[in-house]
Parts: sequence; C-alpha cells; structure tokens
Amino acid sequence: MTNAVERRSFLERACDGDDALRRRIEKLLEASEEAERFFSEGQSVVRTAVGSRPPLGTHTPPTCGAGFGASVEEPIGTKIGHYVLLEKIGEGGCGVVYLAEQEEPLRRRVALKIIKLGMETKSVIARFEAERQALAMMDHPNIARVFDAGETERGSPYFIMELVRGVQITKYCDQNRLDLRERLELFIQICHAIQHAHQKGIIHRDIKPSNIMVAVHDGRPVPKVIDFGIAKATEARLSEQQLLSVYAQMIGTPGYMSPEQAELGGVDIDTRSDIYSLGVLLCELLVGRTPFSGQEQQPAKIEDLRRILRDREPPRPSVRFAGLTSAERRAIAAARQTTPRRLVSQLRADLDWVVLKALEKERDRRYETANGLGMELRRYLGNEAVMARPASWRYRLQKVVRRNRAVFLGAAAVTAALVAGLSFSTWMFLKEREAHRRAVAAEQQQARLRLAAETRERITQATLLIRQEKFAEADALVSSLRISEPSIEGAALLRALGEWHALGGRWRQATDRFETLLSINQLESSDLATMDYLEFGPALIEVGDKGGYERFRQQAVRRFAASPSPFADRIVKVCLLLPASAELLEAVLPFSTTMLESIEAADAAGDTFTAAWRSLALSLLEYRRGHYAEAVRWSQRAIDSREINAPRAATARLLLAMAYYQLGREAEARQEIAEASATVEAKFAHGLDRGSPTQGFWFDWAFARVLAREAQATLDARH
Repeated sequence: MTNAVERRSFLERACDGDDALRRRIEKLLEASEEAERFFSEGQSVVRTAVGSRPPLGTHTPPTCGAGFGASVEEPIGTKIGHYVLLEKIGEGGCGVVYLAEQEEPLRRRVALKIIKLGMETKSVIARFEAERQALAMMDHPNIARVFDAGETERGSPYFIMELVRGVQITKYCDQNRLDLRERLELFIQICHAIQHAHQKGIIHRDIKPSNIMVAVHDGRPVPKVIDFGIAKATEARLSEQQLLSVYAQMIGTPGYMSPEQAELGGVDIDTRSDIYSLGVLLCELLVGRTPFSGQEQQPAKIEDLRRILRDREPPRPSVRFAGLTSAERRAIAAARQTTPRRLVSQLRADLDWVVLKALEKERDRRYETANGLGMELRRYLGNEAVMARPASWRYRLQKVVRRNRAVFLGAAAVTAALVAGLSFSTWMFLKEREAHRRAVAAEQQQARLRLAAETRERITQATLLIRQEKFAEADALVSSLRISEPSIEGAALLRALGEWHALGGRWRQATDRFETLLSINQLESSDLATMDYLEFGPALIEVGDKGGYERFRQQAVRRFAASPSPFADRIVKVCLLLPASAELLEAVLPFSTTMLESIEAADAAGDTFTAAWRSLALSLLEYRRGHYAEAVRWSQRAIDSREINAPRAATARLLLAMAYYQLGREAEARQEIAEASATVEAKFAHGLDRGSPTQGFWFDWAFARVLAREAQATLDARH
C-alpha cells in the first residue's frame, strides 16, 4: 500500500466488519515495519563482517529462513568434540545434519545435528533445544535416540542422534511391494512409538512420511520416527529457555495437519492432533494418496487451507482410490500385490471406517490415543469387529462367520435339515429360545464391557499416580484389579510397580506384578518383551521359588523359540541363571546361532556394546554345557570390551572364575571371585536404582549376585 489511507481502505474491505481480525492484522503490520527498520539499520554492519554471525541470543525474527547473508556450513572433516564430520546428509530451515564418526570411547557412525552458522537466535536455539530434550526424554525402539550434546568452539549448539539408515515409509512400502497386512504391521509400530511420546508428554505435530524412516535390521523392517523439531510438551517445558510462538505461524505440514493445528497460532493442540496426522498417513499407505488432492493440500492462501480442513469432509479411502485414473489405480494396486477391484473390496470392509474415525474434525470423536488406533488395526488384522464401524448385528455376525467359517458351514447344513423336518410349532419354540439366549449373552457382554471400562479407568488413575511418584497408592489401586486383557498401558503400569517393589527388596510383591505383566504383555515389541523376562527371572530366584522359576524358563523358551529374535541372548541368560536340565539346554541351544550372527553383525558395525552382551550370554551357555574352555574365551571377550559396564563385567568375571575352577586353576578362580563379589556387594550395600543401558539396570546387578552366590558355593563345596 502506498499510504495509510489506501491501507485503511483495503483493511476495511478485506476484514468485512471483523474488528478483532483487523486489530490483529494491524499489529502484524506494525511488527513487520519494525523488523524492516531493524534490518535496514544493521545492513552496513553485516556487510563489513564477512563470514561473521550475530552473537548468541541476539533478537532476530523467530524464523528458520536464511540468516544474515549466506549461511556458512561446517567443513567436511571438521572435528567437533569426539566426532568427525564425514558428509552432509540433510538440512532443515534452522539446522544441518551430518554423518559423523565417533572416535571415543567407542567408534561408531552417528548423525550430528547443528544449528546453521548465523542462525543462533533466541527462538531458534530454544526450538533446537526443544528437539534435543524431546528426543532425550524418550526410549523406544521405533524412535531415534539421542546419545550426546554440546557446543562447538564457536558456541553453536549440537546434539548427537542415532544414525537411521533407511528410506521414508511410503517409498519403502512401494519399493518392496508390501501388501496391506505388511503395511499395517509397520503402521502399528509407528502408533506404539507415538503413544510412547505422548506418555512422555510430547506431541510430534509433524507426522508425515519423510519423518518416518524404515531401516532393515536382521532382515526385518523397523520404522523409526524422527524430527521432533516442532514437538510440543503437554505437561512441562522442554527447555529452560522460553519457547516463543509467532502469531499466525502454522507449525506442521499442510497436507498432514489437523483442523485445530491449522488455526492461527496453533492454539490448544493436544495429542489428538497427532491422531489426525496418523490418519492421513494411514490413508496414504492404503491408497497411495492423502485424503485431499495436491492442490487442496497446498492452497494459495492460509485461509483456504483452514476452510478446507474445517468444512470439507475427507472422502473414504475407497472413494479416494476410485477417483484416480485407471493407470494410477493399476500402479497403486500392483505396489500392494493386488488388483484395483480387490483393493477397493478390502478398503470398504473396515479400513474406510478406521481412517474416517482418525480424521474426524471434532477431536472428541477421534481415537483417544495412538495406541487405541493401533489396537483397532490389530483387531482388523485378527478378523475381529472394529469399534469405528456401526455395530449392527449383521456386521458382527459377518465377523464371527469369517473367524469360524467351517463351524458355520456345518451349522448351516444342520439348520437347513432341521427347518425342513420340524413343524411350525417347533420352529417357533426354537426361535423364542434363541431370542432368550441372545438377550442373556447381550447382558453378559454388557457386564464384561462395563468391567473392562472400569479396569481401564483404574489403570489410568494408577498411571497418573505413578507420574506423581505415588507408587504405594498406585499399587494399592492395582491390587484390587483383575487385569487380564492385553494392554500396553496396563503393561507399562505393572512394569513400573514391579521395578518399584524390586528396588525396595519386596521380591514377593515384585514377582506378583511381573507375573501379571507377562500374561498381558502381548502387544509390545520383542525388545521390550524380553526385557520383562530379564526382570521376572531374578525376582523369582530372590524369592526362592525354584518351581516357579522352572515353569518360567520353560515358558520363555516356548514363546521365543518359534521365531528368531535379535534379543535371543536375553532369553538364554535368564533361562540359564541357575543350572539347567539336559532337555532345557537342548531347547536353548538353537539360540546360539542367532547370537553368533548378531556378534558378527555387531563387529562389522563397530557395535562393541551389543557384541559384549552377546558374548556374555554365550559364555553362560557354554559353561552350563560343560565347555569350560569356550566359556573362558567368551567371558574374556566380554571383559575386554571397550565400553565399561560394571554389572556386565562383574558377571563375566564370575563366569570366568567358575570356568577357571573347573579347569583346575583354583588360585585364579578365587582371586576373580573375591574381586567380582566385592563389587556386587558394594553395589547392593549402597542401594539399587533403576539404572540405564550404559551403566547397567538393576536386574543386571541381580544377575551378578545370583552367580556370585553360586561361585562362592562352588568353592566352599571343596573345603
């Protein structure tokens, strides 16, 4: 506008009598003029300082666009802390991601993210710190981990992340021609990862294919959620620095953001906004397109996008697919190993309803949690009734028939014969009796649903008490419940209470909680499931329940022998913590193949941490088999690992000592037992804590103490 009069006239026409909107726009225009004056005054200073950058904390507009002049990147080969930059692998508005090599205390490839030179404004630093804090709060196999953080010599903040080698999920699925079941299995893992973030109080706010990478580990695809750079904490600040929001700034990607996220300022965003984005991603995985077309996703005006998300109802995935060209339909169906007609049939059954429920414009009508969406898809894959679809009797009957096709075919033949041979009065009697049976079954079903709802409510209450560290109150609440349905929330609650009892030395109560945990933990990944077995085993031994421990390890072998797991070493350790029968050793022996392959892969990747734990498990297996020289070799390898882990080292030395003793090297055995036992006793005298992967968990120390008792008893038996 050339002058104030023309501007005022334009605003009157554009705002159409909306005084509140006009005042907000006038404030934005004033802020824009102030910013222009600021840059005009600083232009001469910037031009004289070639290659320089403003000091940390300088007030600049909170955006991640270009900095002052051309942004200078860190040269390849630069050493930052213990890390050497190898190549640039990504770039965002505010930060650059490099492939780097860690030199010490161990050598491995990592991803190093650093703020662009010249971009160190208060708001950018705060947002960068928020991403680091968000990732550091989370520990989930499907979320990229944070290893380290610091500042460069110039003062630019950086942090070190797990290097995720892979491709974005949609490309991976299409390149490998995954069918619908395989795509949904991957998507369910993503739901679990987002649920974990939500339980930590973090909302991602930018879920899209490019932020979900799929890598292959041990021949299996593993999705990883990355880029929490615009994540929002729901319960507390992620950083001590204040995060400033710019008025009218939409955070997220237009094609994947929820209606409430598209509102000016992103006010009142909660976890259900991520549910909407998951719904968009699910639609894209199913039919190769997001709910709205490309033009609708990238409108010319922000207000147009808000109007589409607010007023336009998303089409069902089957309708979205049917609206494509015939060539597009054939290509998309081929990438899912099916035909266009078959794909439409699969979508119309249940998946249309699931996607539409996730894309509800009213948040209260969406799935309440990411786990709820994942369990809905798990029900679909199990041929069970989904909750999103109206539960008509015909629909439920259809589901029952699909699960029991042979039974119903036989029943149909018998029913036809009875109808043909029975009189009208008998038919009426049977009809009345059937109506009565259904009424009773409906009442029983309602009772079960009410009980399940009450149980879920109590679990939620107990979980809140755990977050407030009111463990005793939460445990008392759980004691009155009969938890039997598979539930990730229930499993997390029982896991926390079991650990609390174990750390307090209340082993009987700990075994009660862990036993219930194993009975319902059917939804977690093998990583977390095997960790639960590591906790339960030593707790049973501390209680002195040898019969319970024997049943426990038999059940563990049966569960994990069917499908090879990359965490087979954990099952071997917990099953052989006490001497085992020949039958059990024979059942455990096939796990050694998986462990040897894992050690070779870890050696090739420079992962000494994994190789050391697998070596310890092999040492225990060889000792129980009576192969004492092999036990010495694998124990020594675990001890020689460059990564220091006190309970692992103590356990390896105890196994080494017992093997020495069996080989006639009694003096060496006594010295190793004395030193290792002293380390274990000192830890328990000081008091157990939960621990960490690098320092060792509490159950790692419990393992060491069990073996220390066995080693001492072995020496005492001879004298």
